[in-house]
Amino acid sequence: MRSHYDESSKPLFGEERPTDRILNLLVGTVTTILVLGTLICSLFFPSWPPRGMNIYFAACICMITASHLILIYWYRQGDLEPKFRTLNLYNAFTIIVLCICANLYFHNVL
Repeated sequence: MRSHYDESSKPLFGEERPTDRILNLLVGTVTTILVLGTLICSLFFPSWPPRGMNIYFAACICMITASHLILIYWYRQGDLEPKFRTLNLYNAFTIIVLCICANLYFHNVL
């Protein structure tokens, strides 16, 4: 007896490994925490009212994060090839480094 196989249920680029899922969740969580922390620090540190440079720095980080989120959305929809996974990880690493630099600047370490 032959069963009907639904081609639409087959993943577009193969199965996602559990380690990939854990890595994506870990990188996403760290990036989210740092971006939110940076936004809060840009508004409240070193004192109220915030400096214009802090707000500008936070706005730039938000715009970069928005383009990164669009790439992630397209990747998860299957519109991008698997090689873009490396680009997404690189962008997340770049945002993390940028948030660290911004926080160091906000707290007058640099």
